[in-house]
Amino acid sequence: MYLIKKMIVCLDQSSLDKTLVEFAQFIARVNQTKKIFFVNVIKNLSVPKEVLEEFPNLIENMITERQNAMQKTVSEVFGDQKDISLNYVVKEGNLSKKILKLSEEKSVDMIIIGRKTTLPGTGVAALRLARRASCSLLIIPETTVPKVQKILVPSDFSEYSKDAMEEAIMIAARHGNAEIVCQNVFNVPSGYHFTGKTYEEFTQIMQMHAEINYKKFIRKIDTKNIKITPVYTQDDNDDPVQEIIDKALEIGADGIVIGAKGRTAATALFIGSMAERLIQFNDTLPLLVTRPKGKNAGILDYILEI
Repeated sequence: MYLIKKMIVCLDQSSLDKTLVEFAQFIARVNQTKKIFFVNVIKNLSVPKEVLEEFPNLIENMITERQNAMQKTVSEVFGDQKDISLNYVVKEGNLSKKILKLSEEKSVDMIIIGRKTTLPGTGVAALRLARRASCSLLIIPETTVPKVQKILVPSDFSEYSKDAMEEAIMIAARHGNAEIVCQNVFNVPSGYHFTGKTYEEFTQIMQMHAEINYKKFIRKIDTKNIKITPVYTQDDNDDPVQEIIDKALEIGADGIVIGAKGRTAATALFIGSMAERLIQFNDTLPLLVTRPKGKNAGILDYILEI
């Protein structure tokens, strides 16, 4: 995993902006961050030609006003910051496309975007960014506070789960050895009765194999002496995402870290149903969708559409 040297923070002039800036400052403090791009994307900047002829500086003034508003919010959190280059960018067009293009141009390590619950917003941009971005994506719900004491990492012990665990370990180490809880959600297959075992017996068998697989999984990872507690959750309702959210709330997690499944050009749009549904339904805790930097080759086709 890598340090977050460059990041993009998506702002929209809502009350959520300050929360996102606070998270950016929190992350920058322990990651030797060098550049942050605060970006505001305006859907439509088109102005009738006649109006522009009468007010030739209208668009320029509008952009300057947006940049000044972002700078004011950022300065309230960062103060007189000298070690980090703070940049204010205003773009016109589709939010996800503009952010993706900028992230490629600047080779950023992380994109931060908000998750609105009471404020107007659809959440579509976060899902598009998670599918297409060639870096990690941090999704921040309204009113959350940046802190790292306990992290939940859902895991099926796959390679992309390994990415998520390694990132969580790096985060925990940078923030004073926070605790990590590794959750495996399992279910009992519908044909279990053909084995001659009872439901309870087969539940024990499934958990036993999960415990064995966790031991194999964690042996391949440098835990950096971070405390990692495995938990095994049986999914009786065919809703593993709800089990993850419930467990995160139960243990008082400060955030969830999950790996994006798409790692190559062939799987660029597939981040995994678990990650997709977490993005859609988790509106309580910060969610970090990890992807090894540069792994998503499918971004090229998307940029060509812009």
